[in-house]
Amino acid sequence: MLSGWFLWFILFWVIILFGLFAIGGFFMFRKFLKRLPKEDGMSDLDWEDYYIKQTRQLWSKEQKQLLEELIEPVPELFRDVARNKIAGSIGHLAFKRRVKELTDDIIIEGYIIATPKRDHKFLRKKLKEKEIDLAQYQQFFT
Repeated sequence: MLSGWFLWFILFWVIILFGLFAIGGFFMFRKFLKRLPKEDGMSDLDWEDYYIKQTRQLWSKEQKQLLEELIEPVPELFRDVARNKIAGSIGHLAFKRRVKELTDDIIIEGYIIATPKRDHKFLRKKLKEKEIDLAQYQQFFT
């Protein structure tokens, strides 16, 4: 039988490993759910890719740079996922409005729509740093 400090060490590692597996499983399951096809036969990730491909020619270097500046507060580990989700949302807006070129307004609106409310404080701070008026975007923050 195990006894003493070694037993506590083993129990500690069992709890840590179980917790890490649970966290990893949660994120893998979320990704799996996003990959499942909906009623129209395409998943959420398929639609993001579709809108990005349809609006790829509308992006200029300045607008790509603005997107990079806006997602800067996102941890680097999640930045690629955030970039795709936000670009898909921006592409959806541009596609729906049938615009000929992207504007900063569409990029900021798509960013607001694509991000959860808890992240809006970072966007507000970033827009104030860039001296962009928030008044025209207040309706999207709700």
